[in-house]
Amino acid sequence: MLHPIVMASNNAGKLREIDRILSPLGFKVSPQSQYSVSEADEPYPTFIENCIAKARHAANITGMSAIADDSGICVAALGGAPGVLSARFGGEPRSDLGNNTKLIAALQGIVQRNAYYYCVLVYLRHVNDPQPIIADGVWHGVIIDEALGSEGFGYDPHFFIPELGKTAAQLTPAQKDKLSHRGQALAQLAAKLRRDI
Repeated sequence: MLHPIVMASNNAGKLREIDRILSPLGFKVSPQSQYSVSEADEPYPTFIENCIAKARHAANITGMSAIADDSGICVAALGGAPGVLSARFGGEPRSDLGNNTKLIAALQGIVQRNAYYYCVLVYLRHVNDPQPIIADGVWHGVIIDEALGSEGFGYDPHFFIPELGKTAAQLTPAQKDKLSHRGQALAQLAAKLRRDI
Protein backbone atom coordinates (compact mmCIF):
# COMPACT_ATOMS: atom_id res chain seq x y z
CA MET A 1 0.00 0.00 0.00
CA LEU A 2 1.48 3.31 -1.09
CA HIS A 3 1.36 6.17 1.42
CA PRO A 4 -0.41 9.14 -0.24
CA ILE A 5 1.19 12.56 -0.17
CA VAL A 6 -0.25 15.71 -1.65
CA MET A 7 2.28 17.78 -3.57
CA ALA A 8 1.73 21.47 -2.90
CA SER A 9 2.22 22.32 -6.57
CA ASN A 10 0.71 21.71 -9.98
CA ASN A 11 4.09 21.88 -11.75
CA ALA A 12 4.27 18.70 -13.82
CA GLY A 13 8.07 18.80 -14.07
CA LYS A 14 8.54 19.02 -10.31
CA LEU A 15 5.93 16.31 -9.74
CA ARG A 16 7.73 13.89 -12.09
CA GLU A 17 11.09 14.48 -10.42
CA ILE A 18 9.73 14.08 -6.89
CA ASP A 19 7.61 11.03 -7.71
CA ARG A 20 10.61 9.27 -9.34
CA ILE A 21 12.54 9.53 -6.09
CA LEU A 22 9.77 8.90 -3.53
CA SER A 23 7.71 6.16 -5.21
CA PRO A 24 10.37 3.47 -4.54
CA LEU A 25 10.08 4.37 -0.83
CA GLY A 26 6.37 3.58 -0.82
CA PHE A 27 4.95 7.05 -1.33
CA LYS A 28 2.37 8.04 -3.92
CA VAL A 29 2.70 11.73 -4.76
CA SER A 30 -0.30 13.50 -6.31
CA PRO A 31 -0.66 17.14 -7.34
CA GLN A 32 -2.78 19.42 -5.20
CA SER A 33 -5.12 20.03 -8.16
CA GLN A 34 -6.34 16.45 -7.72
CA TYR A 35 -7.83 17.58 -4.40
CA SER A 36 -9.04 21.01 -5.58
CA VAL A 37 -6.38 22.79 -3.53
CA SER A 38 -5.81 26.37 -4.64
CA GLU A 39 -2.33 27.81 -4.88
CA ALA A 40 -1.07 29.11 -1.55
CA ASP A 41 0.02 32.69 -1.04
CA GLU A 42 3.80 33.07 -1.12
CA PRO A 43 4.35 36.44 0.56
CA TYR A 44 7.72 35.74 2.13
CA PRO A 45 11.19 36.85 0.97
CA THR A 46 12.80 33.44 1.60
CA PHE A 47 12.38 30.05 -0.02
CA ILE A 48 11.95 28.20 3.29
CA GLU A 49 9.13 30.41 4.58
CA ASN A 50 7.18 30.10 1.33
CA CYS A 51 7.79 26.35 1.24
CA ILE A 52 6.39 25.79 4.73
CA ALA A 53 3.38 27.98 3.89
CA LYS A 54 2.62 25.92 0.78
CA ALA A 55 2.95 22.57 2.56
CA ARG A 56 0.78 23.72 5.45
CA HIS A 57 -1.89 25.06 3.08
CA ALA A 58 -2.13 21.73 1.20
CA ALA A 59 -2.10 19.65 4.40
CA ASN A 60 -4.78 21.84 5.97
CA ILE A 61 -7.19 21.53 3.06
CA THR A 62 -6.67 17.82 2.35
CA GLY A 63 -6.01 16.45 5.84
CA MET A 64 -3.10 14.53 4.26
CA SER A 65 0.66 14.50 4.56
CA ALA A 66 2.05 17.17 2.27
CA ILE A 67 5.27 17.92 0.49
CA ALA A 68 6.22 21.31 -0.88
CA ASP A 69 9.08 22.51 -2.99
CA ASP A 70 10.22 26.08 -3.26
CA SER A 71 13.01 26.61 -5.68
CA GLY A 72 14.42 29.09 -8.07
CA ILE A 73 17.44 30.50 -9.75
CA CYS A 74 19.64 33.16 -8.18
CA VAL A 75 21.96 35.23 -10.36
CA ALA A 76 24.83 37.02 -8.64
CA ALA A 77 24.90 39.94 -11.11
CA LEU A 78 21.21 40.59 -10.42
CA GLY A 79 21.59 40.64 -6.63
CA GLY A 80 20.18 37.12 -6.31
CA ALA A 81 17.17 37.71 -8.57
CA PRO A 82 14.94 36.17 -9.76
CA GLY A 83 15.16 34.22 -6.47
CA VAL A 84 11.79 33.51 -4.87
CA LEU A 85 10.11 35.21 -7.85
CA SER A 86 11.62 32.78 -10.38
CA ALA A 87 8.29 31.24 -11.43
CA ARG A 88 6.70 34.64 -12.14
CA PHE A 89 9.79 36.65 -13.14
CA GLY A 90 8.48 37.30 -16.65
CA GLY A 91 5.05 38.42 -15.44
CA GLU A 92 1.60 37.01 -16.14
CA PRO A 93 0.65 34.70 -17.64
CA ARG A 94 3.53 32.67 -16.22
CA SER A 95 5.67 30.88 -18.76
CA ASP A 96 9.17 29.46 -19.06
CA LEU A 97 9.64 31.47 -22.27
CA GLY A 98 8.63 34.74 -20.60
CA ASN A 99 10.89 34.09 -17.61
CA ASN A 100 13.89 33.17 -19.75
CA THR A 101 13.38 36.09 -22.12
CA LYS A 102 13.38 38.56 -19.23
CA LEU A 103 16.41 36.94 -17.61
CA ILE A 104 18.52 37.04 -20.78
CA ALA A 105 17.48 40.65 -21.42
CA ALA A 106 18.48 41.63 -17.87
CA LEU A 107 21.94 40.13 -18.42
CA GLN A 108 22.72 41.84 -21.73
CA GLY A 109 26.21 43.35 -21.57
CA ILE A 110 27.06 41.52 -18.35
CA VAL A 111 30.03 39.17 -18.57
CA GLN A 112 29.88 37.68 -15.07
CA ARG A 113 26.87 35.36 -15.21
CA ASN A 114 27.40 32.96 -12.33
CA ALA A 115 24.14 31.60 -11.00
CA TYR A 116 22.83 28.82 -8.85
CA TYR A 117 19.62 26.91 -8.57
CA TYR A 118 18.34 26.48 -5.00
CA CYS A 119 15.69 24.05 -3.79
CA VAL A 120 14.16 23.50 -0.39
CA LEU A 121 11.71 20.69 0.33
CA VAL A 122 9.38 20.48 3.31
CA TYR A 123 7.48 17.35 4.31
CA LEU A 124 4.63 17.72 6.82
CA ARG A 125 3.21 14.56 8.33
CA HIS A 126 0.07 16.59 9.15
CA VAL A 127 -0.92 20.26 9.22
CA ASN A 128 0.26 20.81 12.80
CA ASP A 129 3.49 18.82 12.47
CA PRO A 130 5.85 20.50 15.00
CA GLN A 131 8.96 19.09 13.36
CA PRO A 132 8.68 19.14 9.56
CA ILE A 133 11.32 17.29 7.60
CA ILE A 134 13.40 19.83 5.67
CA ALA A 135 16.02 19.25 2.97
CA ASP A 136 17.76 21.54 0.51
CA GLY A 137 20.24 21.60 -2.34
CA VAL A 138 22.30 24.03 -4.45
CA TRP A 139 23.46 23.62 -8.07
CA HIS A 140 25.99 26.05 -9.55
CA GLY A 141 26.23 27.09 -13.18
CA VAL A 142 26.38 30.00 -15.61
CA ILE A 143 23.59 31.68 -17.59
CA ILE A 144 24.03 31.58 -21.38
CA ASP A 145 22.07 33.47 -24.03
CA GLU A 146 21.33 30.58 -26.36
CA ALA A 147 18.77 27.98 -25.27
CA LEU A 148 20.26 24.49 -25.58
CA GLY A 149 18.53 21.15 -24.98
CA SER A 150 14.96 19.92 -24.75
CA GLU A 151 14.88 18.11 -21.39
CA GLY A 152 13.95 19.70 -18.09
CA PHE A 153 11.91 22.85 -17.63
CA GLY A 154 12.16 26.39 -16.32
CA TYR A 155 15.54 28.01 -16.83
CA ASP A 156 17.26 24.69 -17.69
CA PRO A 157 18.02 25.52 -21.38
CA HIS A 158 20.02 28.59 -20.29
CA PHE A 159 21.66 27.05 -17.19
CA PHE A 160 25.09 25.88 -18.35
CA ILE A 161 27.25 23.59 -16.20
CA PRO A 162 30.89 24.29 -17.21
CA GLU A 163 32.35 21.03 -15.88
CA LEU A 164 29.88 19.04 -17.99
CA GLY A 165 29.90 21.32 -21.04
CA LYS A 166 26.11 21.07 -21.15
CA THR A 167 23.02 22.90 -20.03
CA ALA A 168 20.63 21.33 -17.53
CA ALA A 169 18.22 20.81 -20.45
CA GLN A 170 20.81 18.63 -22.23
CA LEU A 171 21.03 16.14 -19.36
CA THR A 172 19.00 12.96 -19.13
CA PRO A 173 16.41 12.80 -16.34
CA ALA A 174 18.67 10.32 -14.50
CA GLN A 175 21.67 12.67 -14.73
CA LYS A 176 19.59 15.61 -13.57
CA ASP A 177 18.15 13.63 -10.63
CA LYS A 178 21.70 12.93 -9.46
CA LEU A 179 23.19 16.40 -9.91
CA SER A 180 20.49 19.03 -9.60
CA HIS A 181 19.47 21.17 -6.65
CA ARG A 182 16.18 19.25 -6.46
CA GLY A 183 17.97 15.92 -6.86
CA GLN A 184 20.26 16.78 -3.94
CA ALA A 185 17.34 17.91 -1.79
CA LEU A 186 15.33 14.81 -2.69
CA ALA A 187 18.24 12.52 -1.81
CA GLN A 188 18.44 14.20 1.61
CA LEU A 189 14.68 14.00 2.04
CA ALA A 190 14.58 10.34 1.03
CA ALA A 191 17.29 9.51 3.57
CA LYS A 192 15.39 11.34 6.31
CA LEU A 193 12.09 9.71 5.33
CA ARG A 194 13.68 6.23 5.49
CA ARG A 195 14.57 6.96 9.12
CA ASP A 196 11.11 8.39 9.80
CA ILE A 197 8.92 5.59 8.41
